[in-house]
Parts: sequence; C-alpha cells; structure tokens
Amino acid sequence: MRKISILLGLWLVLLPEWIVRLFYAGRLPVVDGRRIDPKSHAVSQLVQRIRGDSGMPSVEESRAQLATLAARFDRPCPADIAKTDITLPGADGPRIARIYVAKGSDAFGAQPTLLYLHGGGWVQGDIQTHNGLCGQLARDAGIRVISYDYRLAPEHKFPAAVNDVLACYRALTLGTGPAALNASQLVVGGDSAGANLTAALMHDLATSGDPMPAAQLLIYPAVDAALDTASMRDLRDQPLLPRQRIDWFMDHYIPNGQDRFDPRISPLRSDRLPGQPPALIIAGGHDALWCDGHDYADALKSAGVPVTLLEYPGQIHAFLSLRRVIPQGVDAERRISDWLRTALKG
Repeated sequence: MRKISILLGLWLVLLPEWIVRLFYAGRLPVVDGRRIDPKSHAVSQLVQRIRGDSGMPSVEESRAQLATLAARFDRPCPADIAKTDITLPGADGPRIARIYVAKGSDAFGAQPTLLYLHGGGWVQGDIQTHNGLCGQLARDAGIRVISYDYRLAPEHKFPAAVNDVLACYRALTLGTGPAALNASQLVVGGDSAGANLTAALMHDLATSGDPMPAAQLLIYPAVDAALDTASMRDLRDQPLLPRQRIDWFMDHYIPNGQDRFDPRISPLRSDRLPGQPPALIIAGGHDALWCDGHDYADALKSAGVPVTLLEYPGQIHAFLSLRRVIPQGVDAERRISDWLRTALKG
C-alpha cells in the first residue's frame, strides 16, 4: 500500500497546477492566514509518504535523499551554459568549485559574478544538487556564477564551513584564485544553510575590514539558532523541513559546548550589520524559516541596509530547487536574476 501511495503522490506532483488546485479544492492548509500553494502541498505530501515514520535518516541517507529530490524535481542546467570545474581555496586546503558562463564566454576574466553557497543544513548538498539553479541564474542574469563546495558536517563541524567561505572570498577578491574579479563585481548568496553562511561571511568581513561585496542574496535564510519564532512553532511538522530535522542538522553542525548565539552561527545577533551591502531576501510562508527571513530583513533595515524582501506566502522550504514541479520557483528565480542584473550593473 505504501508503494501505491507514493506512486499516486508522484503522479499528483507531476500534474499541471490547475488540476492539482482542483484536486485540493477547499482542503489546502492555512497557517496564520497563509494558504499553501497546491503544487507545494502535493510535494509536501509526497515527501511525507516517502519518509514515513522511520525516524531520522543516517547522514548518508539524508545526502542521497537531497540528491534524488534535486535530480527529479529541479530543472537541469540550460544547454547554452558552459560549466568548468576548478578548485578554490578553503581554510584547510583546496575545495571544488564550478563556474557557469554562457558558452563561448571567458570563464576566468574579471566580470560580474555570483558566488553561490548551496543549502542542505550544513550536512548535505553539493555543487551538483544546485547545478540546475546555478546554471539558470547565470543564463537569466547574464553573469558568471561560481558555486563553491565548502566542507560539510558532521565530518567538519562549525566553524569549518564558515572559515572555508571566508578563505574562498578572500582568494577571489585578492586575485589569488583562478577567477579574477574585485569585490564590487561580486554578489555572495545562497539558500538555507548557504544563506546562513552568506550572512556569517558579512559579519566576518565587517569584523576584519575586508572589502564588502556589491550585494548579498539570502534565500530562505536560517539566521537564529534560538528556533523560537512563530513560524518555527506553527510549521514544526511541515514535511520539507520539520523541527525534528532542523534540530538534527544543528546537532551535527554545532560542536558540543559551542555558543549557538555566536553571530557566525546566528547572524541575526551580529553587532556588525551597519555598513553591510544591499540584500535580497526570499521567504516562504509554509517554511519554518519564514520568520527568520522577516526578522533578518527588519534587523538589516534598522541598521540602514537596503533590503528587498520577496514573500511567497504559499511556498515551502527549498521551492527554488523544485522548479520542475513548482511554478513559483521559476518566478522566484527570474526575479532573483532581475535583481542580480541591477545589483551588478556597471
């Protein structure tokens, strides 16, 4: 029966949006006035059926699950985008990175660039799970994208990933890496844990006095380890990112005895927000991190930082990585690309 239920769920996910909307007519969950998008609800139910009641997976199983989800439900990298795998410095040796540019373009010269940090709870994800999104951003924004493979927990706990990102940023902006640029040509961004690492990088740059990038892109960011927001409570059982899984990620990432309110873990608590570059923040209303995005937008604005907040009240966590089946993911990607072109113009 479970296999049949999963197959039915997969069939529903792949149907056109208008049919799914009719199927769920009058039966879509509402949280604090925000009704879930019908395709996102179908994906949520499918994930719930696949995971079942078996408890938390092993680290290896979790990584495989994300890779499978991305392969099946994200759009592929556009065919007219060239990919080049390179290495860039990390804090403890070289790390893999991937450059995306239009075919026939120079992959290594100075040019507008997005340094992208993938999501995955600091435990899973890599440049391949975000291959389609990075390629699409490169194409639609008309820029170079560099996707960076920082170290993952639990093999490498905090602050390994944060230190890797800082080492990579310095290599790019100081010209010691293979891709040339200066800070004014660079936007740093990522989704979920990658957005957390982006915000932590801004704290580090403000602390060290390194040049800031042109802008920062924060897609459903995790910015406060207190985990006590209204959306964290209201959406604790949302299948894509339930509270149990958030706790599991953080326990793998943060060493025993580490202060979880360190601003390199909880950037919302940073005292270095003034002077940071303009930010674009994406928030989904059926994501436990909905309030994190809003709280961070408010904090940056209070510090005098220009902020654009794009709200998707019906969306779930990771919807930008599910663009094959969630149309609003396509819309969000295009709006991000428009913002990137403006942020990097001139």
